[in-house]
Amino acid sequence: MKKPIIIDTDPGHDDAFAILAAIASADELDLLAITTVAGNVPLDKTTYNALRLRELVAALEIPIYRGCARPMVNELVTAEYVHGETGLDGPHLPEPTKGIEDGHAVDYLVDTLMAAADRAVTVCLIGPMTNMGMALVKEPAVADKIAEFVIMGGSFHAGGNVTPTAEFNVYVDPHAVHVVFTSGVPMTILPLDVTHQAQATKPRVAAFRSLGDPVGDVVSAMLDFVEKFDVSRYGFEGFPLHDPTVIAYLLEPEIFQGRPAHVSVVVEAGAGHGMTIADWWDQGGSGHNATVMMSLDADRYYELLTERLARF
Repeated sequence: MKKPIIIDTDPGHDDAFAILAAIASADELDLLAITTVAGNVPLDKTTYNALRLRELVAALEIPIYRGCARPMVNELVTAEYVHGETGLDGPHLPEPTKGIEDGHAVDYLVDTLMAAADRAVTVCLIGPMTNMGMALVKEPAVADKIAEFVIMGGSFHAGGNVTPTAEFNVYVDPHAVHVVFTSGVPMTILPLDVTHQAQATKPRVAAFRSLGDPVGDVVSAMLDFVEKFDVSRYGFEGFPLHDPTVIAYLLEPEIFQGRPAHVSVVVEAGAGHGMTIADWWDQGGSGHNATVMMSLDADRYYELLTERLARF
C-alpha cells in the first residue's frame, strides 16, 4: 500500500531534491500535499520555489499550501548565503501555471490530519517546524493521527551548521521543535551526523547530469551552484543532500543505521540556542522518543535518488 505523506518544506536546493524524489515515487508514496514555511529564504520565495518545482515535473495535481512567514517566537533567520537570493539559484525553472490552494498550511494540516484514521499519515519535516508546531498547538489531537514524523534536523556529534552547536532547521524555530519533540508522535530523525555523509561528489553530480533531460539539467545546475558553500567552509567533496534523506528513509530504510534516544532542544537565547540533545541511555528517565539515524550507505543513497529522478 502507498504510504500517505505530507512534505513540510522551505525550498532550498536540497528540499528540491526531496520534493522531486517524492513525486517520482508515486508507486510507494501518496504525496497528499506540500506545505511551505519560511526558512532558507522568506515565505514568498519558498512558496514560489515549490510551485516552480511542481511545474517542472507537471505534477499540478499535488496541492501546495502557504504556511507561516516567521517562527513562533524569534525573528526569522534565512540562508541566502547558501542558497542564493531566490533560494534556488543556479538552474532555470519554469514559471508556475497554477497557484497555491486557498487556506493556510496550518489549517490544512489540522483539517487533513483530524479527518484521517489514527496513525495514518507520515509528516516529513524538512524545514523549520513552525507549521507543524502551530498545528499541534491549535489542535493537540492531531498527534494521534500522525503515523510518524520523519525529520531532517538537528545535530548530535557533528556540530552545527549555523552555530557551533545548532543545525539550521532547528535553530530557526526551536520553540516549534520543542512542541514537535514533546508531542508523543513517533519520530525518526536524520541529523547532520548522517546527512554530512551524503556528499554530492563530482561522479554523483555527473550521474544526475547524464540523465539527459530537463530534470537532470536542473538538479545538476543546483549542485553546481550550491556546492561552493560547503566545499569552502567544511572542505567537503560536494554539497551534502540533507533533506532527501527523509524520502530515501521512507523508500529504503535499510540504507540507514540508527539508535533510540530521548531528544530535546534548547530554546533559550544564548550560545546553546537551537542545540539538540540526545539522551542515549535514558538517564533522564523520560523514555526514548525518537530513533536517530547516525550512518548511511551513501553510494546506495545516490543510486536511489538517481533512479527516482530518471523516472521523469
